[in-house]
Amino acid sequence: MTQQLQEQGLAGPRRPTQADIAAMNRLFSDSFTERYRRDGLIGVRVPQLNPAIWQYAIRDAGDGAMLWFDEKGELVAFNMAHHSGVEGWMGPLAVRTDRQGLGIGKVIVATAIDWLREEGVTTLGLETMPRTVENIGFYGQLGFLPQHLTMTMTCEVGSRGGAVHFERLSNLEPTRRSLLVRGCRSCLAGVAAGYDFTREFEISVDLGVGDAAVIGTDGEVTAFALWHSAALTRNRPSDELRILKLFAKSVDAFEALIAAVEQCAKELRLPRVAVRCQTAYEECYRMLTTLGYRVRWTDLRMTLTGFPEPAMSGTEVLFSNWEI
Repeated sequence: MTQQLQEQGLAGPRRPTQADIAAMNRLFSDSFTERYRRDGLIGVRVPQLNPAIWQYAIRDAGDGAMLWFDEKGELVAFNMAHHSGVEGWMGPLAVRTDRQGLGIGKVIVATAIDWLREEGVTTLGLETMPRTVENIGFYGQLGFLPQHLTMTMTCEVGSRGGAVHFERLSNLEPTRRSLLVRGCRSCLAGVAAGYDFTREFEISVDLGVGDAAVIGTDGEVTAFALWHSAALTRNRPSDELRILKLFAKSVDAFEALIAAVEQCAKELRLPRVAVRCQTAYEECYRMLTTLGYRVRWTDLRMTLTGFPEPAMSGTEVLFSNWEI
């Protein structure tokens, strides 16, 4: 794979720094805008992301954040490969429009697969637009299999009654916060062995881009949601609270957790909550619809052959967002 890139005059992968964010943002916007154009959405212009969100993605990916450059030292492609314990996924990833169709995409995906497998993941996946058959075919050739949909559902935060007792990580002193995160890891391990969102909790609070709502105590956590409140796009105000990781021991705990997250949005004066609901959880989808949540976007979840998501054995709910 390295030889294939060298033959095209490309160098990499290299881990990004803060100085690379502007170039990554331009490539991201141009590449995805072109993708929409080819899908027939001529008037859509994909905005650049908030640099703070890129900082989060780079820190979360660690050595899985990879850049490739051309002969002039200009960015050609990137792939952000992440793993939360044994859960691995990649995104966003993009190839510069003038270098598409040359096999670079296959190389950057294969490189990320190799890295994630070396890290010991047992789940390896990504999400792509379900209407984009070209993308689905591309990933299918690399061994990815289509699974269920992930639906971005949003609801305006109203005056829903019934206060829920929960903890916000950022409100706790460091020792107490650490114990509660450990409790989150323990309750998750009981149904998804090896999954660990500790790094995501810590980075979100440290960068000030998000927080978490936790129901229960460090000895017995029943539900938690890691969310981001920072604006997703560049030069725009924050207008929603987005859930990235969610776990609940039961559907009732899931409903209480949604209420807790809505309370967080109210406290931050954000008008909307966004949940990326996986259609494998039919009862959760029905509940969100009843609560007033509506589908705004859909993504197709795909997993590499032999690296599926864990099957929930009981009533537990696990939403793990494979996007930033």
